[in-house]
Amino acid sequence: MGRLKGVLLVALVVCYAMQVVVSQSYEERRRERELMSPEEEERRAKEEDWRRREKTAEEERRHRRSWEEEEEEEEERGRRKWDEDEEEQEEEERGRQPRPKPRPEPYRPGGRGGEGMFVLRDSKKVISTQAGEMRVVRGYGGKIVENPLDIGFITMEPRSLFVPQYLDSSLIIFLRRGEAKLGFIYDDELSERQLKMGDVYRIPAGSTFYIVNTGETQRLHIICSIDPSEGLGFSTFQSFFIGGGTNPVSVLAGFDPETLSTAFNVSIGELRGFMTGQDAGPIIFADTTHSPSLWANFLKVKGEERLERLKTVAESGEQKEEEEEPRKSWWNIFDSLIGSENKKGEKKGDTRTGSSPDSYNLLDREPSYRNNYGWSIAVDKHEYKPLKKSGIGVYLVNLTAGSMMAPHVNPMATEYGVVLSGVGTIQVVYPNGTSAMNTNVKEGDVFWIPRYFPFCQIASRSGSFEFFGFTTSAHRNRPQFLVGASSILRSMRGPEFATAFGLTEDRYNEIVDAQREALILPSPSAASGDTREFEEKEQSSQEKKPESKEQEKEKPGIEKVPKFMRTLGPEMIMGFE
Repeated sequence: MGRLKGVLLVALVVCYAMQVVVSQSYEERRRERELMSPEEEERRAKEEDWRRREKTAEEERRHRRSWEEEEEEEEERGRRKWDEDEEEQEEEERGRQPRPKPRPEPYRPGGRGGEGMFVLRDSKKVISTQAGEMRVVRGYGGKIVENPLDIGFITMEPRSLFVPQYLDSSLIIFLRRGEAKLGFIYDDELSERQLKMGDVYRIPAGSTFYIVNTGETQRLHIICSIDPSEGLGFSTFQSFFIGGGTNPVSVLAGFDPETLSTAFNVSIGELRGFMTGQDAGPIIFADTTHSPSLWANFLKVKGEERLERLKTVAESGEQKEEEEEPRKSWWNIFDSLIGSENKKGEKKGDTRTGSSPDSYNLLDREPSYRNNYGWSIAVDKHEYKPLKKSGIGVYLVNLTAGSMMAPHVNPMATEYGVVLSGVGTIQVVYPNGTSAMNTNVKEGDVFWIPRYFPFCQIASRSGSFEFFGFTTSAHRNRPQFLVGASSILRSMRGPEFATAFGLTEDRYNEIVDAQREALILPSPSAASGDTREFEEKEQSSQEKKPESKEQEKEKPGIEKVPKFMRTLGPEMIMGFE
Protein backbone atom coordinates (compact mmCIF):
# COMPACT_ATOMS: atom_id res chain seq x y z
CA MET A 1 0.00 0.00 0.00
CA GLY A 2 2.82 2.34 0.85
CA ARG A 3 4.48 1.53 -2.50
CA LEU A 4 1.29 2.54 -4.39
CA LYS A 5 1.13 5.85 -2.51
CA GLY A 6 4.72 6.52 -3.51
CA VAL A 7 3.95 5.93 -7.19
CA LEU A 8 0.93 8.25 -7.09
CA LEU A 9 2.98 10.94 -5.39
CA VAL A 10 5.64 10.74 -8.07
CA ALA A 11 2.98 10.98 -10.82
CA LEU A 12 1.46 14.06 -9.22
CA VAL A 13 4.86 15.72 -8.99
CA VAL A 14 5.56 14.99 -12.67
CA CYS A 15 2.19 16.38 -13.77
CA TYR A 16 2.71 19.51 -11.72
CA ALA A 17 6.16 20.01 -13.21
CA MET A 18 4.80 19.63 -16.74
CA GLN A 19 2.05 22.11 -16.02
CA VAL A 20 4.57 24.59 -14.73
CA VAL A 21 6.75 24.17 -17.84
CA VAL A 22 3.78 24.58 -20.18
CA SER A 23 2.53 27.62 -18.35
CA GLN A 24 5.99 29.17 -18.42
CA SER A 25 6.33 28.47 -22.15
CA TYR A 26 2.93 29.95 -22.80
CA GLU A 27 3.77 32.97 -20.68
CA GLU A 28 7.04 33.45 -22.54
CA ARG A 29 5.30 33.26 -25.95
CA ARG A 30 2.68 35.74 -24.71
CA ARG A 31 5.38 38.14 -23.64
CA GLU A 32 7.18 37.68 -26.96
CA ARG A 33 3.98 38.48 -28.84
CA GLU A 34 3.45 41.56 -26.72
CA LEU A 35 6.99 42.71 -27.44
CA MET A 36 6.87 41.55 -31.12
CA SER A 37 5.94 44.06 -33.76
CA PRO A 38 2.98 43.33 -36.08
CA GLU A 39 5.36 42.90 -39.03
CA GLU A 40 7.45 40.30 -37.20
CA GLU A 41 4.33 38.43 -36.11
CA GLU A 42 3.06 38.39 -39.70
CA ARG A 43 6.41 37.14 -40.96
CA ARG A 44 6.48 34.26 -38.49
CA ALA A 45 2.91 33.35 -39.37
CA LYS A 46 3.84 33.21 -43.06
CA GLU A 47 6.85 31.02 -42.31
CA GLU A 48 4.72 28.56 -40.37
CA ASP A 49 2.13 28.54 -43.14
CA TRP A 50 4.84 27.96 -45.77
CA ARG A 51 6.29 25.04 -43.78
CA ARG A 52 2.83 23.46 -43.54
CA ARG A 53 2.32 23.87 -47.30
CA GLU A 54 5.71 22.34 -48.13
CA LYS A 55 4.95 19.37 -45.93
CA THR A 56 1.55 18.89 -47.59
CA ALA A 57 3.01 19.21 -51.11
CA GLU A 58 5.75 16.69 -50.32
CA GLU A 59 3.17 14.21 -49.11
CA GLU A 60 1.11 14.76 -52.27
CA ARG A 61 4.17 14.24 -54.51
CA ARG A 62 5.04 11.06 -52.66
CA HIS A 63 1.52 9.72 -53.04
CA ARG A 64 1.40 10.77 -56.72
CA ARG A 65 4.69 9.00 -57.53
CA SER A 66 3.48 5.91 -55.82
CA TRP A 67 0.18 6.03 -57.73
CA GLU A 68 1.90 6.59 -61.10
CA GLU A 69 4.31 3.73 -60.47
CA GLU A 70 1.44 1.43 -59.58
CA GLU A 71 -0.46 2.54 -62.73
CA GLU A 72 2.57 1.94 -64.98
CA GLU A 73 3.12 -1.48 -63.45
CA GLU A 74 -0.56 -2.28 -63.98
CA GLU A 75 -0.40 -1.16 -67.64
CA GLU A 76 2.75 -3.19 -68.22
CA ARG A 77 1.12 -6.26 -66.67
CA GLY A 78 -1.91 -5.67 -68.90
CA ARG A 79 0.23 -5.38 -72.04
CA ARG A 80 2.15 -8.54 -71.18
CA LYS A 81 -1.09 -10.37 -70.48
CA TRP A 82 -2.57 -9.12 -73.81
CA ASP A 83 0.50 -10.26 -75.76
CA GLU A 84 0.53 -13.61 -74.02
CA ASP A 85 -3.18 -14.14 -74.74
CA GLU A 86 -2.68 -13.26 -78.42
CA GLU A 87 0.28 -15.64 -78.72
CA GLU A 88 -1.66 -18.42 -77.01
CA GLN A 89 -4.63 -17.81 -79.31
CA GLU A 90 -2.42 -17.95 -82.40
CA GLU A 91 -0.79 -21.14 -81.18
CA GLU A 92 -4.17 -22.72 -80.45
CA GLU A 93 -5.40 -21.79 -83.94
CA ARG A 94 -2.37 -23.56 -85.38
CA GLY A 95 -3.18 -26.62 -83.28
CA ARG A 96 -0.03 -26.44 -81.19
CA GLN A 97 0.65 -25.89 -77.52
CA PRO A 98 1.60 -22.33 -76.55
CA ARG A 99 5.33 -21.87 -76.16
CA PRO A 100 7.52 -18.90 -75.30
CA LYS A 101 8.79 -16.77 -78.16
CA PRO A 102 12.34 -17.90 -79.05
CA ARG A 103 15.25 -15.50 -78.97
CA PRO A 104 16.93 -14.52 -82.26
CA GLU A 105 19.54 -17.08 -83.18
CA PRO A 106 22.91 -16.14 -84.67
CA TYR A 107 22.83 -15.82 -88.45
CA ARG A 108 23.80 -18.91 -90.38
CA PRO A 109 24.12 -19.17 -94.17
CA GLY A 110 20.65 -19.98 -95.45
CA GLY A 111 18.96 -18.98 -92.18
CA ARG A 112 15.40 -17.69 -92.60
CA GLY A 113 15.42 -14.91 -90.03
CA GLY A 114 12.15 -13.09 -89.38
CA GLU A 115 9.33 -13.89 -91.79
CA GLY A 116 8.08 -10.60 -93.23
CA MET A 117 9.14 -8.24 -90.46
CA PHE A 118 9.97 -5.53 -93.01
CA VAL A 119 7.06 -6.27 -95.37
CA LEU A 120 4.24 -3.76 -94.83
CA ARG A 121 0.85 -5.47 -94.47
CA ASP A 122 -1.33 -2.69 -93.05
CA SER A 123 -3.35 -1.85 -96.17
CA LYS A 124 -6.52 0.24 -96.00
CA LYS A 125 -8.96 1.10 -98.79
CA VAL A 126 -9.69 4.81 -98.32
CA ILE A 127 -11.68 5.36 -101.55
CA SER A 128 -13.81 2.92 -103.54
CA THR A 129 -16.23 3.87 -106.35
CA GLN A 130 -17.33 2.42 -109.67
CA ALA A 131 -14.75 4.61 -111.39
CA GLY A 132 -11.74 3.69 -109.24
CA GLU A 133 -10.22 3.20 -105.85
CA MET A 134 -7.34 4.23 -103.62
CA ARG A 135 -5.50 2.12 -101.08
CA VAL A 136 -2.90 3.23 -98.57
CA VAL A 137 -0.23 1.03 -97.00
CA ARG A 138 0.84 2.43 -93.66
CA GLY A 139 4.57 2.89 -93.14
CA TYR A 140 6.42 1.91 -90.00
CA GLY A 141 6.52 4.76 -87.51
CA GLY A 142 8.95 3.45 -84.91
CA LYS A 143 12.01 5.08 -83.40
CA ILE A 144 14.38 3.72 -86.07
CA VAL A 145 12.57 5.65 -88.83
CA GLU A 146 13.23 9.39 -89.01
CA ASN A 147 10.68 10.27 -91.72
CA PRO A 148 8.13 7.46 -92.13
CA LEU A 149 6.23 7.33 -95.42
CA ASP A 150 2.88 5.83 -96.38
CA ILE A 151 2.54 4.28 -99.83
CA GLY A 152 -0.62 4.93 -101.85
CA PHE A 153 -2.07 3.04 -104.83
CA ILE A 154 -4.60 4.76 -107.10
CA THR A 155 -6.55 2.88 -109.79
CA MET A 156 -8.82 4.80 -112.17
CA GLU A 157 -11.06 3.50 -114.94
CA PRO A 158 -10.82 4.98 -118.47
CA ARG A 159 -12.18 8.54 -118.79
CA SER A 160 -12.51 9.04 -115.02
CA LEU A 161 -11.74 11.96 -112.74
CA PHE A 162 -10.24 12.25 -109.26
CA VAL A 163 -12.24 15.31 -108.14
CA PRO A 164 -10.48 18.56 -107.10
CA GLN A 165 -9.10 18.45 -103.58
CA TYR A 166 -6.08 19.33 -101.48
CA LEU A 167 -4.27 17.17 -98.91
CA ASP A 168 -2.47 17.77 -95.65
CA SER A 169 0.46 15.72 -97.02
CA SER A 170 2.70 16.12 -100.05
CA LEU A 171 2.68 13.42 -102.75
CA ILE A 172 5.31 12.07 -105.12
CA ILE A 173 3.33 10.23 -107.82
CA PHE A 174 4.68 7.64 -110.25
CA LEU A 175 2.58 6.56 -113.24
CA ARG A 176 3.04 2.85 -113.41
CA ARG A 177 0.62 2.40 -116.27
CA GLY A 178 -1.58 4.65 -118.40
CA GLU A 179 -1.78 8.35 -119.22
CA ALA A 180 -3.21 11.16 -117.14
CA LYS A 181 -3.81 14.87 -117.01
CA LEU A 182 -2.80 16.50 -113.74
CA GLY A 183 -4.23 19.92 -112.95
CA PHE A 184 -3.21 21.89 -109.87
CA ILE A 185 -2.54 25.36 -108.50
CA TYR A 186 1.04 26.61 -108.91
CA ASP A 187 1.97 30.20 -108.04
CA ASP A 188 -1.74 31.06 -107.77
CA GLU A 189 -2.36 29.90 -111.35
CA LEU A 190 -3.96 26.84 -112.90
CA SER A 191 -1.24 24.55 -114.22
CA GLU A 192 -1.80 21.32 -116.17
CA ARG A 193 0.59 18.57 -117.15
CA GLN A 194 0.02 15.61 -119.43
CA LEU A 195 1.69 12.61 -117.78
CA LYS A 196 2.61 9.25 -119.30
CA MET A 197 3.84 5.89 -118.05
CA GLY A 198 7.06 6.25 -116.08
CA ASP A 199 6.53 9.93 -115.17
CA VAL A 200 7.30 11.20 -111.68
CA TYR A 201 5.69 14.38 -110.33
CA ARG A 202 5.41 16.17 -106.98
CA ILE A 203 2.13 17.57 -105.61
CA PRO A 204 2.79 19.88 -102.62
CA ALA A 205 0.68 19.66 -99.47
CA GLY A 206 -2.17 22.19 -99.50
CA SER A 207 -2.14 22.56 -103.30
CA THR A 208 -5.53 21.92 -104.93
CA PHE A 209 -5.30 19.32 -107.71
CA TYR A 210 -7.30 16.91 -109.85
CA ILE A 211 -6.31 13.86 -111.91
CA VAL A 212 -8.00 12.73 -115.13
CA ASN A 213 -7.43 9.36 -116.77
CA THR A 214 -7.27 10.48 -120.38
CA GLY A 215 -7.05 6.93 -121.71
CA GLU A 216 -10.01 5.71 -123.74
CA THR A 217 -9.64 2.00 -122.90
CA GLN A 218 -6.80 1.69 -120.39
CA ARG A 219 -6.89 1.81 -116.63
CA LEU A 220 -4.60 4.25 -114.87
CA HIS A 221 -2.34 2.92 -112.12
CA ILE A 222 -0.46 5.34 -109.88
CA ILE A 223 1.95 4.61 -107.03
CA CYS A 224 2.62 7.52 -104.70
CA SER A 225 4.50 8.35 -101.54
CA ILE A 226 2.52 10.14 -98.83
CA ASP A 227 4.58 12.22 -96.43
CA PRO A 228 2.66 12.46 -93.13
CA SER A 229 5.21 14.80 -91.52
CA GLU A 230 3.18 17.79 -92.73
CA GLY A 231 -0.13 16.19 -91.77
CA LEU A 232 -2.59 16.88 -88.99
CA GLY A 233 -1.61 13.82 -87.00
CA PHE A 234 -4.51 11.53 -87.90
CA SER A 235 -4.08 7.85 -88.71
CA THR A 236 -3.89 8.63 -92.43
CA PHE A 237 -3.80 11.67 -94.70
CA GLN A 238 -6.80 14.00 -94.82
CA SER A 239 -8.49 15.02 -98.08
CA PHE A 240 -10.21 18.40 -98.27
CA PHE A 241 -12.52 18.10 -101.27
CA ILE A 242 -13.27 21.30 -103.13
CA GLY A 243 -15.54 19.70 -105.69
CA GLY A 244 -18.30 17.49 -104.36
CA GLY A 245 -21.90 17.25 -103.30
CA THR A 246 -23.42 14.64 -101.06
CA ASN A 247 -20.53 12.22 -101.77
CA PRO A 248 -17.91 13.46 -101.24
CA VAL A 249 -18.98 16.47 -99.24
CA SER A 250 -17.27 19.66 -100.35
CA VAL A 251 -15.56 21.75 -97.69
CA LEU A 252 -17.76 24.61 -98.93
CA ALA A 253 -20.76 22.82 -97.45
CA GLY A 254 -19.60 23.70 -93.94
CA PHE A 255 -20.38 27.41 -94.42
CA ASP A 256 -23.79 28.98 -93.87
CA PRO A 257 -25.99 29.08 -96.99
CA GLU A 258 -26.32 32.86 -96.68
CA THR A 259 -22.54 33.20 -96.52
CA LEU A 260 -22.00 31.06 -99.62
CA SER A 261 -24.84 32.74 -101.47
CA THR A 262 -23.24 36.12 -100.88
CA ALA A 263 -19.77 34.81 -101.73
CA PHE A 264 -20.91 33.22 -105.02
CA ASN A 265 -23.37 36.04 -105.75
CA VAL A 266 -26.06 33.50 -106.66
CA SER A 267 -29.43 32.64 -105.16
CA ILE A 268 -29.78 30.06 -102.40
CA GLY A 269 -31.82 27.87 -104.75
CA GLU A 270 -29.01 27.75 -107.29
CA LEU A 271 -26.53 27.16 -104.50
CA ARG A 272 -28.54 24.22 -103.17
CA GLY A 273 -28.41 22.42 -106.49
CA PHE A 274 -24.75 23.31 -106.91
CA MET A 275 -23.84 21.72 -103.57
CA THR A 276 -25.93 18.52 -103.77
CA GLY A 277 -25.68 17.30 -107.37
CA GLN A 278 -22.63 15.01 -107.07
CA ASP A 279 -23.03 11.72 -105.23
CA ALA A 280 -20.82 9.26 -107.16
CA GLY A 281 -17.79 9.54 -104.86
CA PRO A 282 -14.31 11.07 -105.06
CA ILE A 283 -13.46 9.21 -108.30
CA ILE A 284 -16.13 9.65 -110.98
CA PHE A 285 -16.58 9.07 -114.68
CA ALA A 286 -15.98 12.18 -116.75
CA ASP A 287 -17.97 11.29 -119.87
CA THR A 288 -21.68 11.01 -120.62
CA THR A 289 -21.57 7.25 -121.31
CA HIS A 290 -21.38 6.61 -117.57
CA SER A 291 -22.91 9.72 -115.99
CA PRO A 292 -24.31 13.13 -116.99
CA SER A 293 -20.99 14.74 -116.05
CA LEU A 294 -19.61 17.44 -118.31
CA TRP A 295 -16.23 17.47 -116.61
CA ALA A 296 -14.62 16.05 -119.75
CA ASN A 297 -15.51 19.11 -121.81
CA PHE A 298 -14.68 21.47 -118.97
CA LEU A 299 -11.21 19.96 -118.65
CA LYS A 300 -10.56 20.43 -122.39
CA VAL A 301 -11.08 24.18 -122.16
CA LYS A 302 -8.01 26.38 -121.76
CA GLY A 303 -7.39 27.78 -118.31
CA GLU A 304 -7.95 31.41 -119.40
CA GLU A 305 -11.26 30.56 -121.04
CA ARG A 306 -12.30 28.61 -117.96
CA LEU A 307 -11.80 31.64 -115.76
CA GLU A 308 -13.86 33.81 -118.13
CA ARG A 309 -16.71 31.32 -118.14
CA LEU A 310 -16.65 31.02 -114.39
CA LYS A 311 -17.26 34.76 -114.18
CA THR A 312 -20.60 34.28 -115.92
CA VAL A 313 -21.98 32.47 -112.88
CA ALA A 314 -22.56 35.69 -110.98
CA GLU A 315 -24.12 37.46 -113.95
CA SER A 316 -26.47 34.59 -114.76
CA GLY A 317 -27.38 34.32 -111.08
CA GLU A 318 -28.57 37.93 -110.90
CA GLN A 319 -30.73 37.54 -113.99
CA LYS A 320 -32.45 34.37 -112.76
CA GLU A 321 -33.22 35.42 -109.20
CA GLU A 322 -36.65 36.78 -110.14
CA GLU A 323 -37.55 33.67 -112.18
CA GLU A 324 -38.65 30.32 -110.82
CA GLU A 325 -35.50 28.62 -109.60
CA PRO A 326 -35.04 25.25 -111.38
CA ARG A 327 -33.16 22.39 -109.77
CA LYS A 328 -29.45 22.90 -110.42
CA SER A 329 -26.51 20.53 -110.06
CA TRP A 330 -22.82 20.42 -110.75
CA TRP A 331 -23.57 19.11 -114.22
CA ASN A 332 -26.12 21.86 -115.07
CA ILE A 333 -23.79 24.59 -113.91
CA PHE A 334 -20.84 23.20 -115.85
CA ASP A 335 -23.12 22.90 -118.87
CA SER A 336 -23.79 26.63 -118.66
CA LEU A 337 -20.07 27.27 -118.24
CA ILE A 338 -18.69 25.20 -121.09
CA GLY A 339 -21.54 25.13 -123.55
CA SER A 340 -22.99 22.19 -125.42
CA GLU A 341 -21.05 18.97 -125.20
CA ASN A 342 -21.45 18.24 -128.89
CA LYS A 343 -20.68 21.73 -130.06
CA LYS A 344 -18.92 21.52 -133.40
CA GLY A 345 -15.80 23.41 -134.32
CA GLU A 346 -14.60 23.62 -130.70
CA LYS A 347 -10.81 23.65 -130.49
CA LYS A 348 -9.10 21.45 -127.98
CA GLY A 349 -7.15 23.29 -125.32
CA ASP A 350 -3.50 22.80 -124.71
CA THR A 351 -2.95 20.11 -122.08
CA ARG A 352 0.30 21.68 -120.93
CA THR A 353 -0.26 25.05 -119.29
CA GLY A 354 1.22 27.13 -116.51
CA SER A 355 4.76 27.64 -115.31
CA SER A 356 5.00 24.64 -112.99
CA PRO A 357 7.99 22.25 -113.28
CA ASP A 358 7.92 19.51 -115.90
CA SER A 359 7.56 15.87 -114.97
CA TYR A 360 10.52 13.50 -114.89
CA ASN A 361 10.27 10.22 -116.81
CA LEU A 362 12.26 7.31 -115.44
CA LEU A 363 11.98 5.30 -118.65
CA ASP A 364 13.38 8.00 -120.91
CA ARG A 365 16.75 8.21 -119.18
CA GLU A 366 19.76 5.91 -119.21
CA PRO A 367 20.15 3.67 -116.14
CA SER A 368 22.46 4.87 -113.40
CA TYR A 369 24.08 1.43 -113.54
CA ARG A 370 23.74 -1.48 -115.93
CA ASN A 371 25.43 -4.81 -116.53
CA ASN A 372 24.40 -8.20 -117.93
CA TYR A 373 22.42 -9.03 -114.81
CA GLY A 374 20.20 -5.98 -114.49
CA TRP A 375 20.03 -2.20 -114.15
CA SER A 376 19.06 0.47 -111.68
CA ILE A 377 17.90 4.09 -111.86
CA ALA A 378 18.14 6.55 -108.98
CA VAL A 379 16.74 10.09 -109.12
CA ASP A 380 17.44 12.76 -106.51
CA LYS A 381 17.21 16.54 -106.24
CA HIS A 382 20.13 16.99 -108.61
CA GLU A 383 18.26 15.31 -111.48
CA TYR A 384 14.78 16.55 -110.53
CA LYS A 385 14.72 19.77 -108.50
CA PRO A 386 11.14 19.48 -107.09
CA LEU A 387 12.34 16.50 -105.02
CA LYS A 388 14.45 18.92 -102.99
CA LYS A 389 11.33 20.40 -101.38
CA SER A 390 10.00 17.02 -100.32
CA GLY A 391 13.33 15.51 -99.29
CA ILE A 392 12.42 12.28 -101.07
CA GLY A 393 14.24 10.35 -103.79
CA VAL A 394 12.93 7.68 -106.19
CA TYR A 395 14.49 4.60 -107.75
CA LEU A 396 13.68 1.77 -110.16
CA VAL A 397 15.53 -1.57 -110.26
CA ASN A 398 15.32 -4.52 -112.66
CA LEU A 399 17.13 -7.77 -111.87
CA THR A 400 17.36 -10.60 -114.41
CA ALA A 401 16.42 -14.14 -113.43
CA GLY A 402 18.65 -15.44 -110.66
CA SER A 403 20.61 -12.23 -110.14
CA MET A 404 20.89 -10.19 -106.97
CA MET A 405 21.58 -6.70 -105.77
CA ALA A 406 24.78 -7.14 -103.76
CA PRO A 407 24.52 -6.82 -99.97
CA HIS A 408 24.76 -3.12 -99.18
CA VAL A 409 23.93 -0.41 -96.65
CA ASN A 410 22.02 2.83 -97.19
CA PRO A 411 23.70 5.29 -94.79
CA MET A 412 21.51 8.27 -95.72
CA ALA A 413 17.87 7.17 -95.87
CA THR A 414 15.19 4.61 -95.16
CA GLU A 415 14.08 2.82 -98.30
CA TYR A 416 10.56 1.80 -99.35
CA GLY A 417 9.99 -0.60 -102.25
CA VAL A 418 6.99 -1.83 -104.26
CA VAL A 419 7.32 -5.03 -106.27
CA LEU A 420 6.17 -4.28 -109.82
CA SER A 421 6.67 -7.74 -111.27
CA GLY A 422 8.20 -11.10 -110.58
CA VAL A 423 9.07 -12.95 -107.39
CA GLY A 424 12.14 -12.38 -105.27
CA THR A 425 13.70 -12.56 -101.84
CA ILE A 426 14.49 -9.71 -99.45
CA GLN A 427 17.16 -10.30 -96.81
CA VAL A 428 17.77 -7.81 -93.99
CA VAL A 429 20.35 -8.06 -91.19
CA TYR A 430 20.27 -6.73 -87.63
CA PRO A 431 23.17 -4.61 -86.31
CA ASN A 432 24.27 -7.56 -84.16
CA GLY A 433 24.82 -9.72 -87.25
CA THR A 434 21.68 -11.85 -86.99
CA SER A 435 19.10 -12.27 -89.71
CA ALA A 436 16.24 -9.79 -89.28
CA MET A 437 14.24 -10.94 -92.33
CA ASN A 438 14.67 -13.47 -95.11
CA THR A 439 11.36 -13.67 -96.90
CA ASN A 440 9.86 -13.95 -100.36
CA VAL A 441 7.89 -11.13 -101.96
CA LYS A 442 5.67 -11.01 -105.03
CA GLU A 443 3.99 -8.46 -107.26
CA GLY A 444 2.16 -5.81 -105.24
CA ASP A 445 4.05 -6.35 -101.97
CA VAL A 446 5.51 -3.33 -100.16
CA PHE A 447 8.73 -3.64 -98.17
CA TRP A 448 10.93 -1.19 -96.29
CA ILE A 449 14.55 -1.16 -95.18
CA PRO A 450 15.63 0.93 -92.15
CA ARG A 451 18.57 3.24 -92.53
CA TYR A 452 21.95 1.59 -91.80
CA PHE A 453 20.53 -1.97 -91.92
CA PRO A 454 22.44 -4.25 -94.37
CA PHE A 455 20.18 -5.85 -97.00
CA CYS A 456 19.99 -7.36 -100.47
CA GLN A 457 17.32 -8.20 -103.06
CA ILE A 458 17.42 -11.50 -104.97
CA ALA A 459 15.46 -12.41 -108.12
CA SER A 460 14.05 -15.91 -108.51
CA ARG A 461 15.45 -18.18 -111.22
CA SER A 462 12.13 -18.31 -113.06
CA GLY A 463 12.02 -14.68 -114.21
CA SER A 464 13.10 -11.10 -113.74
CA PHE A 465 12.38 -9.14 -110.57
CA GLU A 466 11.42 -5.46 -110.82
CA PHE A 467 10.68 -3.01 -108.04
CA PHE A 468 10.15 0.74 -107.68
CA GLY A 469 10.43 2.79 -104.55
CA PHE A 470 11.17 5.90 -102.53
CA THR A 471 14.00 6.94 -100.22
CA THR A 472 13.62 9.39 -97.36
CA SER A 473 16.40 11.64 -98.63
CA ALA A 474 16.66 13.73 -101.80
CA HIS A 475 20.44 13.96 -101.49
CA ARG A 476 22.64 11.92 -103.78
CA ASN A 477 22.42 8.46 -102.34
CA ARG A 478 25.75 6.65 -102.07
CA PRO A 479 25.04 3.11 -100.85
CA GLN A 480 27.99 1.26 -99.41
CA PHE A 481 28.26 -2.17 -100.98
CA LEU A 482 29.65 -4.86 -98.71
CA VAL A 483 30.42 -7.43 -101.43
CA GLY A 484 31.49 -7.17 -105.06
CA ALA A 485 34.04 -5.42 -107.24
CA SER A 486 33.17 -1.98 -105.84
CA SER A 487 32.68 -3.04 -102.22
CA ILE A 488 34.26 -1.45 -99.17
CA LEU A 489 36.09 -4.75 -98.58
CA ARG A 490 38.09 -3.99 -101.72
CA SER A 491 38.33 -0.24 -101.29
CA MET A 492 39.71 -0.63 -97.76
CA ARG A 493 41.75 -3.76 -98.33
CA GLY A 494 44.84 -4.10 -96.20
CA PRO A 495 46.26 -5.89 -93.19
CA GLU A 496 43.66 -4.27 -90.91
CA PHE A 497 40.71 -6.00 -92.60
CA ALA A 498 42.62 -9.27 -92.99
CA THR A 499 43.40 -9.25 -89.27
CA ALA A 500 39.78 -8.40 -88.45
CA PHE A 501 38.66 -11.58 -90.28
CA GLY A 502 41.48 -13.64 -88.82
CA LEU A 503 43.05 -14.30 -92.23
CA THR A 504 46.36 -13.72 -93.86
CA GLU A 505 46.39 -10.79 -96.25
CA ASP A 506 46.89 -13.09 -99.26
CA ARG A 507 43.93 -15.26 -98.30
CA TYR A 508 41.79 -12.18 -97.67
CA ASN A 509 42.61 -10.77 -101.12
CA GLU A 510 41.88 -14.11 -102.73
CA ILE A 511 38.37 -14.17 -101.28
CA VAL A 512 37.35 -10.56 -101.91
CA ASP A 513 38.76 -10.63 -105.47
CA ALA A 514 36.80 -13.73 -106.44
CA GLN A 515 33.74 -11.69 -107.49
CA ARG A 516 34.41 -9.70 -110.67
CA GLU A 517 30.96 -8.09 -110.97
CA ALA A 518 29.83 -4.99 -109.06
CA LEU A 519 26.46 -3.91 -107.58
CA ILE A 520 24.32 -6.48 -109.45
CA LEU A 521 25.70 -10.01 -109.15
CA PRO A 522 24.82 -13.19 -111.06
CA SER A 523 22.92 -16.30 -109.98
CA PRO A 524 23.18 -16.70 -106.21
CA SER A 525 22.34 -20.15 -104.91
CA ALA A 526 20.04 -18.55 -102.33
CA ALA A 527 17.47 -17.80 -105.03
CA SER A 528 17.02 -21.39 -106.25
CA GLY A 529 14.96 -23.33 -103.76
CA ASP A 530 12.73 -21.24 -101.55
CA THR A 531 11.49 -18.80 -104.19
CA ARG A 532 10.64 -21.65 -106.56
CA GLU A 533 8.49 -23.25 -103.87
CA PHE A 534 6.93 -19.84 -103.17
CA GLU A 535 6.11 -19.38 -106.88
CA GLU A 536 4.50 -22.81 -107.10
CA LYS A 537 2.28 -22.00 -104.12
CA GLU A 538 1.27 -18.66 -105.62
CA GLN A 539 0.51 -20.26 -108.97
CA SER A 540 -1.60 -23.02 -107.44
CA SER A 541 -3.50 -20.52 -105.27
CA GLN A 542 -4.26 -18.36 -108.31
CA GLU A 543 -5.51 -21.38 -110.26
CA LYS A 544 -7.86 -22.31 -107.43
CA LYS A 545 -9.03 -18.71 -106.96
CA PRO A 546 -12.34 -18.08 -108.82
CA GLU A 547 -12.57 -15.23 -111.23
CA SER A 548 -13.61 -11.97 -109.66
CA LYS A 549 -16.82 -10.16 -110.55
CA GLU A 550 -14.76 -7.42 -112.11
CA GLN A 551 -13.20 -9.94 -114.52
CA GLU A 552 -16.59 -11.49 -115.29
CA LYS A 553 -18.07 -8.09 -116.10
CA GLU A 554 -15.06 -6.88 -118.05
CA LYS A 555 -16.25 -4.77 -120.92
CA PRO A 556 -15.47 -5.88 -124.46
CA GLY A 557 -13.39 -3.37 -126.33
CA ILE A 558 -10.99 -2.62 -123.48
CA GLU A 559 -7.63 -3.61 -124.81
CA LYS A 560 -5.15 -5.52 -122.74
CA VAL A 561 -2.18 -3.48 -121.62
CA PRO A 562 1.19 -4.37 -123.17
CA LYS A 563 3.91 -5.55 -120.83
CA PHE A 564 5.83 -2.76 -119.12
CA MET A 565 9.45 -2.95 -120.27
CA ARG A 566 8.88 -6.68 -120.90
CA THR A 567 8.71 -7.33 -117.16
CA LEU A 568 5.49 -5.91 -115.75
CA GLY A 569 3.51 -9.04 -116.51
CA PRO A 570 -0.27 -9.10 -116.07
CA GLU A 571 -2.13 -6.07 -114.86
CA MET A 572 -1.75 -5.56 -111.13
CA ILE A 573 -4.89 -5.17 -109.03
CA MET A 574 -4.09 -2.51 -106.46
CA GLY A 575 -4.72 -3.35 -102.83
CA PHE A 576 -2.85 -6.65 -102.52
CA GLU A 577 -5.89 -8.82 -102.18
